[in-house]
Amino acid sequence: MPKYFEFKVYGYYLYFTAKCIVEAFHVHASDSKLTEEGAAKFFVREDGSTLIQKKGTLNDKEIRKIQDFIKDNYKDMYKTWAALSENGFYKK
Repeated sequence: MPKYFEFKVYGYYLYFTAKCIVEAFHVHASDSKLTEEGAAKFFVREDGSTLIQKKGTLNDKEIRKIQDFIKDNYKDMYKTWAALSENGFYKK
């Protein structure tokens, strides 16, 4: 389970699963289990903005904090993603 960082961001791990590298660049956020179940899912655009596909168990305040963190760190996160996936940023 590739994590973007080894530490939690606002209490959540940011990661992706090996089976989801067929999609565009995105980030799952979960506080414990590194699975898609119960996790939030953010698709990331070329400018670092995100589209929320699923809120999971996160509240609106946590969503905003995670979105801000992704916006500030998306270039480094993309390097981790691109090492395993040929799919780029979310385009819609």
